[in-house]
Amino acid sequence: MDTRPLRRPAYRRLWSSTVVTAVGSQLTAVAVPKQIYDITGSSAWVGAASLAGLLPLIVFALWGGAVADTMDRRKLLLITNTGIAVTSLLFWVQAVTGLESVGALMLLLALQQAFWGLNAPARNASIARLVPEGELPAANALGSTVMQTGQVVGPLLAGALIPVIGLPELYLIDALALCVTVWAVYKLPALPPLAGTAVRRAGVREIVAGFRYIAGHKVLLLSFLADIVAMVFGMPRALFPQLAAETYAPYGEGLALGLLFAAIPVGAVAGGLFSGTFSRARRHGWMVIGAVVVWGAAIAGFGLSGSLWLAVAFLAVAGVADMVSMVFRGAILLSAATDEMRGRMQGVFTVVVAGGPRLADVLHGSAGSAAGAREAVTGGGLLVVAVMLVLAAAMPALRRYRV
Repeated sequence: MDTRPLRRPAYRRLWSSTVVTAVGSQLTAVAVPKQIYDITGSSAWVGAASLAGLLPLIVFALWGGAVADTMDRRKLLLITNTGIAVTSLLFWVQAVTGLESVGALMLLLALQQAFWGLNAPARNASIARLVPEGELPAANALGSTVMQTGQVVGPLLAGALIPVIGLPELYLIDALALCVTVWAVYKLPALPPLAGTAVRRAGVREIVAGFRYIAGHKVLLLSFLADIVAMVFGMPRALFPQLAAETYAPYGEGLALGLLFAAIPVGAVAGGLFSGTFSRARRHGWMVIGAVVVWGAAIAGFGLSGSLWLAVAFLAVAGVADMVSMVFRGAILLSAATDEMRGRMQGVFTVVVAGGPRLADVLHGSAGSAAGAREAVTGGGLLVVAVMLVLAAAMPALRRYRV
C-alpha cells in the first residue's frame, strides 16, 4: 500500500479521523432503517426514509461546495462535524426515550444528510492543500480504503451489537466517535482561500459558475461522465435479492445475498491495500478509462455467471476496478481544478457519487423485471464498456491527461 501521504502530519490527522468515523457512521446507517422497520413493519417506509435524505444531500452538497470555496475549510469542517455529532446524539435521545416517531427519524436523517452534504466537499477539497500533487492518488486510495472497510465492518459490527447492547447505543457510539473527528479537525492548520482569490458569497451564482467551469474543462466533465456511466448502467445491487432467490438459491438465499452485497466492497478494500501498484501512475486519464472498462466487463461476467463463487469473484474484480477509478477520478478533480473551484467540484462529485447508484437501482430494477435479472446485469455491463470506449475515442482530453 502506498502510505506516503501519512508522513504528512496534517493529512494523517484528517485520515485518522476517517478511520474512526468510517465504522461509526455505518452503525447509524444500519440503526436508522432497522428502527424504522421495527416501528412500521414496512420496507416501503425504509425506502421513503432513504429518499428523504437524498434531496437535502444534493442541495447542501452543491451549496457546501460553494461555501468551501469562500471560507476557511477547517472552520467549515469543525461546524459540520459538530452538527453531525449533535444529530447522532439526537438520534440516541429519540431512541432511548422510546419516541417511536417515523417523522422524527426522517427529519433527523434529512438534517444529518444536510450536514454531511456541507462537510464532504470541504473535506475532500482540503486534501490538495495537505499533500503534494504527486501523492494525491495515494491519499485518495488511503481514504477510499478506509471508507470501504467501514462499509464491510460497520454493518457486521452493528448486527453483532444490537442483540447485546441494544439499538439506541449504536447512535451513541457514533456520536462519541464523531467527537474524535472534531478534535482531529481542530488540530488541522487553517485552510482559508488562497491569497489573491476574489472575495465571494456562496450562492446560486457561484454554484452555476461551478457547472460552467466543468463544461469548459473537458477532462473534468469526462471524469464525472465516467462515474455516471459506470454507476448508472453498471451498478446491479437492486437485482441482488432477485438473483439470490432465483439464480443462486441452491447455495442458500441468505448466504448468496450476503456474499453479493459484500463482494464489491471487499474487492475495493483489496484494491486499496495494493494501491502501491498503481498510485504512482502518471497517465490518470487512461487509468480512469481502463478501470471503467474493467468494471463493465466484470459486471457483464457476473451477469453470465451461474456459479455463486464465480459471480462473487467477478464482483470482487469490479470492486478493485471501482477503487482504481475512484482514486484517479478524485486525483483529477483535485489536480485539474484550481483551489478556488475545488470545493464546488467536490460538491458535484458528492452528488454524482450519491445519486448514480440510486438511479441505477431504478434502472436495473425495471430492466430486471422486464427482461430478467441476469440479462439486465449483463447488458448493463456491456453498455458500460461500449459507452466508455466511445467517450474515450470521441473526446481525447481524458486520454491525454497526465501529471
